[in-house]
Amino acid sequence: MQSVDGENGSDPPVMSTAMELSGDTSCIAAARRLTAEFLARAGTEQHVIVSDHALGLTQLVVSELVTNARRHAPGPALMELRIADSTVEVTVQDSVPVRPTIHASDPQRIGRHGLEIVAAVAEDFYVRLEDTGKRVTAHIALADGPAPRPPEP
Repeated sequence: MQSVDGENGSDPPVMSTAMELSGDTSCIAAARRLTAEFLARAGTEQHVIVSDHALGLTQLVVSELVTNARRHAPGPALMELRIADSTVEVTVQDSVPVRPTIHASDPQRIGRHGLEIVAAVAEDFYVRLEDTGKRVTAHIALADGPAPRPPEP
């Protein structure tokens, strides 16, 4: 695990942390713990207001993205958290350069709702393909506010 604090131009200090994801499922709980610790530190060190709702949503997004990376991608994976403006940016990088599929809403389907959930609760959600795999990124609002927009069909 690594933590980096630094300046980003004229923006306020950026706070970030990263965690290598092991090949077993214990990394999911560890990623959720790191998320809670990171957001608590953001509050105390950077005076960032993080609502309980935002903490819960961020841990949910972390769980879904880390689970997908561990389930569908062999090889190295990395989770990064970063405070960006009024959001926390959650990025999971894995070794498979294939865009994940967000399935159409289907209440009868059992499972495979993870990215559907992430897209619904995130202010922004995108996938960037790279030579070595992909980066899946979601931005979660840190303060309570208007409901996020629904995912596009």
